[in-house]
Amino acid sequence: MIGRCLSVQSSRPNELKFQTLSGIQHLAESRRFKAWFLDQFGVLHDGKQPYPGAISALEKLATCGAKMVIISNSSRRASITMEKLRSLEFDSSLFVGAITSGELTHQGAISLEGLGLQVVENVDEADFILAHGTEALGLSFGAALPIKLDELEKKIPMVVANPDFVTVEARALCVMPGTLAATYEKLGGEVKWMGKPDKIINKSAMEMAAVNASDCIAVGDSLHHDIKGANAACLNIYHRRNTRY
Repeated sequence: MIGRCLSVQSSRPNELKFQTLSGIQHLAESRRFKAWFLDQFGVLHDGKQPYPGAISALEKLATCGAKMVIISNSSRRASITMEKLRSLEFDSSLFVGAITSGELTHQGAISLEGLGLQVVENVDEADFILAHGTEALGLSFGAALPIKLDELEKKIPMVVANPDFVTVEARALCVMPGTLAATYEKLGGEVKWMGKPDKIINKSAMEMAAVNASDCIAVGDSLHHDIKGANAACLNIYHRRNTRY
């Protein structure tokens, strides 16, 4: 990676140290961090193909003994996320696992089993809204369909399974549920965000890798989601600012 900013938690409370790096090789070889929490879209790939050097960088980290966990705001389950990586020729055996917003949402739903929850089409029958995609709201030229938000009048809370505002799709940016949820919240609606920047996703990754915050480094490209979320969880941070390793 080129032109990064590494933020390392200081021994002094509320103090951060910043350092600009030209790549991850030195960090990997130093074995300073036991676990690496990696965003996928915009960091490892663009949704269609891996970024140049991404696969070899992961192999280097694995050689240096790093535990790697994918942390993503994808609304898909963790197993589907790993399938996606394999389809892009990433070696899934290099990862401890994946934590996604969709997985966290599903785990939360497990505790609601037995309550008779079902999908409804009538707003009057809904108890909450699950926002996990925006495809049905979009038009081919990038605009959004005008829809009356009856849910606001009913004060129905929204659970967001993908808090990202946009995502990369090859070289284009696509609107994601976070944009919809932010508008809903701005208009007075109640929103529960599942995923980054909420620290729950990084805490779950720490449990999966069996490490403490001081032994982790989070790699991401989004200041609002990846970097803010890692900072909330008191992790070391590597901000990736371009698409080459």
